[in-house]
Amino acid sequence: MGKKFLIKSGEDAIFYVKLFVMKKKKIFVLVGHPDSTSLSSEFATSYAYGALEAGNEVRRTNLGDLSFDPILHKGYKEIQPLEPDLLKLQEDVQWADHLMIIYPAWWSTMPALLKGMFDRMWLPGFAYKFYKTGPFKDLLWKRLMKGKTARVFVVSDSPPILARMIFGDTTNEIRRGVLWFSGFCVRVKKIGPMKFVTPEKVEKWKRKFRGWGSDAW
Repeated sequence: MGKKFLIKSGEDAIFYVKLFVMKKKKIFVLVGHPDSTSLSSEFATSYAYGALEAGNEVRRTNLGDLSFDPILHKGYKEIQPLEPDLLKLQEDVQWADHLMIIYPAWWSTMPALLKGMFDRMWLPGFAYKFYKTGPFKDLLWKRLMKGKTARVFVVSDSPPILARMIFGDTTNEIRRGVLWFSGFCVRVKKIGPMKFVTPEKVEKWKRKFRGWGSDAW
């Protein structure tokens, strides 16, 4: 006979579901803040710890530690060879089942360094590929990241609800234009307000991130 498990509470049930049903994931954590000592970085550390504690595989990169040119000097008219750090980023994204990106909202968008990373490495043949035959040639595309999930955390000085009311949805660029376009199933969460956050509140946020990492959420 197989081994029996005694479920005495809801917590026991959740534990066994995670143990036997939930597939462990390969998670790539990308910190999009140029400063590797930022709150974004601290939250990413908590997320990674939670994911590791749950038995997932985790890779992590601080974008500010990498060396690459974020500027497309000729647009896409000429091929600009990828630096080793960008090639490694592509490898990590392809390796992962789940991509976690965290960055601060600066002027209602992502930091320039993160945008430059996407400009440089989110290329045809890697993230997507336009069809070259048929009636929709060069109009429809194959989403090469299909089957992967992504969670984007945007850290904001302002209360997220207030920012949404004033500026609208400022995450469409990364949610739809970048990640969904290439096949990711994407969820976005804004974190804030952070302008006058206390150390106690920071610790509460860290515990939340640890839990989200544990659930690969």
